[in-house]
Amino acid sequence: MVGTIDDIADLIRRESVQRLLVALPDRGVGLPAQQLVQAKLDGVIVEDARAAYERLTGKVLLEELTLSSMVFAQRFDVSPRRQRLKRAWDLAWSALGIVLAAPFIVLTALLVWIGSGRPIFYSQERVGQHGRPFTLYKFRSMRTDAERGGPAWASAGDTRVTPVGRFIRLTRLDELPQLYNVLVGHMSFVGPRPERPCFVDELSAQIPFYDLRHAVKPGITGWAQVRIRYADSLESAMESSGTTSTTSSTCRWRSTAPSSSTP
Repeated sequence: MVGTIDDIADLIRRESVQRLLVALPDRGVGLPAQQLVQAKLDGVIVEDARAAYERLTGKVLLEELTLSSMVFAQRFDVSPRRQRLKRAWDLAWSALGIVLAAPFIVLTALLVWIGSGRPIFYSQERVGQHGRPFTLYKFRSMRTDAERGGPAWASAGDTRVTPVGRFIRLTRLDELPQLYNVLVGHMSFVGPRPERPCFVDELSAQIPFYDLRHAVKPGITGWAQVRIRYADSLESAMESSGTTSTTSSTCRWRSTAPSSSTP
């Protein structure tokens, strides 16, 4: 312990403090408002510890997330105008993307067919905006018998992935069919990854305010895909706020052909 609340001014002068982080469970109880205001007047940056954690790590501290912090959070903009502009952007770029990616779509389909036969595409029910289910499409990247031994988490380095599947996953070519999902309005280019209906309840019970992610359209990519490792467990799914890639007896990929149920 370096001092008490009454020692804040002395500590700032003695240690040449430039930033103060305030970590209190309840800002209304025990907040040394007078000392903190004086510190700000003296040129010291006073910052809430939760905000600092989010700024430094790019993550939200789930254990400290409260309704009040959601109400006063910055950079919330879900105005109708912004949503219309975002939809126009998605519509234009998905249409252009399908045209430009057509050779890659055909090539990927051929690679999957040559590498492991049919089916080429897989579809799966996911939860979209406002909790409405939709069908998400991908190129198949796993063996057709991937779940013969029972359901299992899909993970990085999964041995069930075919050689072609490994390549199209690495290059993200397996995601190209989702341009159709964006075109028809099920998804956006940027947003939280959509999850299976059977996992939404489980994740909602463990991640505070998880259901709020359904206020916006899910995306082909987002923060979690850029910053977080491959989600191969519920714990890593919580870290990325629900970017799981899992399988279970009630949550399986199904082929566009009705005979198979693996990704």
